[in-house]
Parts: sequence; structure tokens; C-alpha cells
Amino acid sequence: MLALISLNAKSGPNFITMFQNLPIPFLILSFLTILSSLYVVTSKNPVHSVLALIFTFFTISAHYVLLNAQFLAVVNLIVYAGAIMVLFLFVLMLLNLSKETEPVKSNWWGIAAAITAGSMLLIVTAAFQVTGEAVAKNPVEGIGLVKALGKVLFTRFVVPFELTGILFLAAMVGAVLLGKREKNNAVLIPKEEGGNS
Repeated sequence: MLALISLNAKSGPNFITMFQNLPIPFLILSFLTILSSLYVVTSKNPVHSVLALIFTFFTISAHYVLLNAQFLAVVNLIVYAGAIMVLFLFVLMLLNLSKETEPVKSNWWGIAAAITAGSMLLIVTAAFQVTGEAVAKNPVEGIGLVKALGKVLFTRFVVPFELTGILFLAAMVGAVLLGKREKNNAVLIPKEEGGNS
């Protein structure tokens, strides 16, 4: 791995030049994303971890906007930051976790995680030195826009799109029918009348 990094350092641009070529909003968002994700895994309070994870999803959506992928940004906010994080918060508050119920963990897990994260950071840094500033550039014009996605969905993939809509409609109707309680089918248990034995 060290030979790969030294080879890339000779052939590609150096570390400082790579960061100088990247846009400033990208660097700020990357710093905030890494900081909030580290807080997610290091925080002792699970509710604070979930809130930091929501902020991480917001920063990732901002990355999608910088890459001109507005549809992915909106879907990421709706699905992850909206629905799944609400479920996480609901489960955490329902379980009422505390320090007394948390199992005791060994320090070896933290050391192994730090070594793994450092190795991944070195590999990603070496890979970025080869690509240079092309990482932050969008090579295709108009890709990721809602307009382009809608045009493809309603022309080339209109039949699978309509079939997926029918499948979702059938699932919603089935969920309503299963959840509906008929009053006529309710079993009424009569109360026993008291009497002298």
C-alpha cells in the first residue's frame, strides 16, 4: 500500500495542489460531513447521534446539488432524512435507552476501527491523487436533473414506470383493506348478568 501511495505521489499532483483545485463549497461540505459522521459514531447519547446523522444526510444532499443531481438530493432528504430518521427517533424514544442498559464494550473495537478508517483514508487519498480535479467535475451536461429524468421516464421507460405505479396502487389498496375493521364482523361478547347462586 505504501508503494502505491509513493508511486501515485510521483505520477500525479501533490496533496496540496489537489485540494487547491477543488471548489470551496465542496471542501466545506466535506468537512461538515466528516465531522458530523464522526459525532454519530462517537456520541454517547443515541438521540444526539440520530440528529447528527440527519445533519449528515443534509450535507450529502448538498453534495448532490453541487454535482447537479437535484433529484437524488430531494430523494435523499425525503427518504432518509425524512422517513427513516423519524423511525429511528421513534424507536430510540420508545426503547428509552440509558447508560445502565448499555453493554460494556472493549477498547479493542475502537482501536481496530481507527486502524481500518486510517487505512481507508490512505487508499482513498492515493486514488484521488491519480484522478486530480476531475473528481468534482460533472462530465455530462444535464445529467441528474429532474427535467432529464422525467423525459426519460415518460418516453423510453414509460411502460415500466406505469407498471410500478399500478404495483404501488395495488399495495396501497391491499394495506387499506387489511387495516380496515368491519363493524359487522366484530364479535360482541355479552356481559354476564349477576345473579344469586
